[in-house]
Amino acid sequence: KNGHEYDNLYDAAMCRAEADWLVGINATRALTCKYNAQLSCGRVQTPTLAIIASREEEIRNFVPKPYYGIAAKSQTPPLTLTWRDEKSKSFRSFDKERVEGIIKKIEAGSGQGLVTEVKRIPKKTYAPQLYDLTELQREANRKFNYSAKETLNIMQRLYENHKVLTYPRTDSRYLSSDIVPSIKERLEACGVGPYRKLAGRLMNQKIAAKPSFVDDKKVSDHHAIIPTEQFVQLDHMTNEERKIYDMVVRRFLSVLYPAFEYEQTSLEAKAAGQTFAANGKTVVSAGWKDVYEEGMQEEDTEDNALKDQKLPVFRKGENIHIDSVRLTNGKTKPPAHFTEATLLAA
Repeated sequence: KNGHEYDNLYDAAMCRAEADWLVGINATRALTCKYNAQLSCGRVQTPTLAIIASREEEIRNFVPKPYYGIAAKSQTPPLTLTWRDEKSKSFRSFDKERVEGIIKKIEAGSGQGLVTEVKRIPKKTYAPQLYDLTELQREANRKFNYSAKETLNIMQRLYENHKVLTYPRTDSRYLSSDIVPSIKERLEACGVGPYRKLAGRLMNQKIAAKPSFVDDKKVSDHHAIIPTEQFVQLDHMTNEERKIYDMVVRRFLSVLYPAFEYEQTSLEAKAAGQTFAANGKTVVSAGWKDVYEEGMQEEDTEDNALKDQKLPVFRKGENIHIDSVRLTNGKTKPPAHFTEATLLAA
């Protein structure tokens, strides 16, 4: 190719170098002289420090506010409903008197309710993408509290010494199409111990190169981290190596499995002029979730007032009887401190 096609890369590198001289060297000297301390200022570390400092300030200035909600229960059929404010569409209110007034109204109305809406939506979710190094470091930090450096060192041993995982320093979460013919051999190599059954199920099927994990355009120097064709001896690994290897193998197996299919049901009911809601989930086919026996940990948010439950079959216009209502309360939480995982993401 013509060398001028790379002029922009040259300019970008030049800008970084000049920024390091103009800002890095001068500001580092200025800070050190002004505060008589060994301080440093840099193009990467200083913005990172700013992210942490502004989060710290938010946490320090945070004042928790109490909030209130209502949980209603019906015994026959068993059902838990959560009150929802019609105006704000929120499952909480900061006005305690108002919430207590609603509870009194419902109790005075002898708990009569009417189903106003029932929605059933078939849904499917696909396995999460294969790991690149950063994603693996984030998840190992969340699950096992390993630092980014520890995870890389473990990966390096699995790659260099055991030769059971592919090159770890990659920023791609896809495979290139030339890897697809070797997938069966990789399944054979890692299909030992706890993975024997899971890999065995895939061995008799045709492996399709789905665009969700095979895309040549999204692979630069190295593809995503996956097992190699090297036969695995799990008893030769340390406890830490087993944990990281387990994460990679399960992720590799899961992308080859079909989607997780379920039916999402949402129900709305009215009682004493107030809206109540409930959510339910019925599993149709476990698909890739079979690979994670303990189930994937779903992010639990503070606003997740509607927990999925096994919903009885209701029809719109049907009457329900609310047997008990109770006041629920909590306090707003400050933003969380950064962990190594959330800082990498930020």
